[in-house]
Amino acid sequence: MSEHTNKQFHTDLEATRSLFLQMGGLVESMIQDSMEVLATGDVSLVDNVREREKEVNQLEVEIDERIGLLIARNQPTAGDLRFLLSVSKMLTDMERCGDEADKIAKVARRLYEADSGYSPVVELRHMTGYVTGMLRDALDAFAREDPLHAAKVVRDDKEVDKEWKGALRHIITYMIEDPRTISRSIDLIFIARSIERIGDHAKNMAERVIYMVRGDDVRHTGVKNTERTARGEAQVESKEDD
Repeated sequence: MSEHTNKQFHTDLEATRSLFLQMGGLVESMIQDSMEVLATGDVSLVDNVREREKEVNQLEVEIDERIGLLIARNQPTAGDLRFLLSVSKMLTDMERCGDEADKIAKVARRLYEADSGYSPVVELRHMTGYVTGMLRDALDAFAREDPLHAAKVVRDDKEVDKEWKGALRHIITYMIEDPRTISRSIDLIFIARSIERIGDHAKNMAERVIYMVRGDDVRHTGVKNTERTARGEAQVESKEDD
């Protein structure tokens, strides 16, 4: 009976992992579609983003319920408990990424409906490429339980911050040169801010992956020690394989 219960518990853990990765895939597609609205003016994609947001919200509720039941019924310890607690925290960040994508899509539609001749700011596409890559890498680190890959995501957030500041300078210059663009430029700032926040949420998730795998809380201490230890362990394993 105990063996059966244990097998069922680990099956449920894997199902939770799969559902979270599915949720991440939906959010990634939402971000891509919302920026496609901005780049091309294809406002029909806004409906796709909104439908996926509903799916993301449903998955958040379902996964949260699963985690609560798994903890209550199995009283997990050590690595299994860290996994469930980490996914619980990451759920909030993932859902907020979806919210930001939805905001981007709605603001982009408003821009095109107000001015069909609008030309998007190049930096915003560049920023989106960064944050989409961060989100994908965070999910990959989660799936492979790879703390080094997660640490890279944490470091990448600094580049997104630089992109955000550069985009802000560009948009402010745009407003100063032509005051008629102030309303449009404010919308662009809202979009840039949403993109930057997605990067922050990806960073948060990467930090939770490190905690999940190693038990290290790097939110305020940085990832240097985690990287050093993980690399040392990888080198030892490599020598043992040889």
